[in-house]
Amino acid sequence: MDLIDDRVMEMIGRSIITPLDSGELEAAMEGIEETVAYLYSRIPDEKRVSYGIVHVINTLSDYLFSHVDVPSSLGVFIRMFEEADEERTRLVSLGVMANHGMSSPGEVMMYLEAAAVSEDWITREFSQYFFRRIINARPDEAREMLTEFSRSGDPKMRRFVAETLRPVKENRWFYKDPEYPLSILRGLFMESDRYARTSVGNNLSDLSRRLPELVFSLVGELVSSGDPNSYWIAYRACRNLVKKYPERAMGLLGVSEYKYKKRRYMLNDGHRD
Repeated sequence: MDLIDDRVMEMIGRSIITPLDSGELEAAMEGIEETVAYLYSRIPDEKRVSYGIVHVINTLSDYLFSHVDVPSSLGVFIRMFEEADEERTRLVSLGVMANHGMSSPGEVMMYLEAAAVSEDWITREFSQYFFRRIINARPDEAREMLTEFSRSGDPKMRRFVAETLRPVKENRWFYKDPEYPLSILRGLFMESDRYARTSVGNNLSDLSRRLPELVFSLVGELVSSGDPNSYWIAYRACRNLVKKYPERAMGLLGVSEYKYKKRRYMLNDGHRD
């Protein structure tokens, strides 16, 4: 959904870019808030499920990245990320920095890391979304960084790794090269923290939609390890597999009943209650 027209371009130029060029940080931050609110108001109610605030933040950060000399203005966006009182301004700044990170990841990585372990859930979610750009632009460097992050003592950072590597739209190529995410996720197969562990299980469950045989193999590996945390991940990973292959999934797990939220599958008939 295209939100940028001549009126919006004029608004961005007047309220954000001109203040940025003049070093008027407060005015630029106010302009970002004004523009985000206006762009969001332009989305019809029935389309906000698919095109909500994520689309708005993404659209504005991409536009600013392409219309501002970011290398010379990087310090300004860093200041906005660190000093802005409004969450949306921080997120737009983070998006601009992530775009810059596609060519110069070292200059912005500490800020993406800070977002990944933020106390604010929305900021953490955007950090994953933005980091996927770096994965696609610089996969080898990103893999090294994510491997290092997976060893962090902070479970929020470990969850960031697992969430960033989910095969969502930006990462669809993982279905053709699943060893890329798995080379990192295997380091989390005995994850002790439930917050991070849930993300690992969800990641494997996502993979099973297109690669069921691979995930069946991983479930067998996790179960056979004898580690309770690995078994928990294996159980979670089967939440899609059990719909189509109830006997096989429950057989690997060694259970006759599989429960997930309000759904229940029985081994005797494979039907959901």
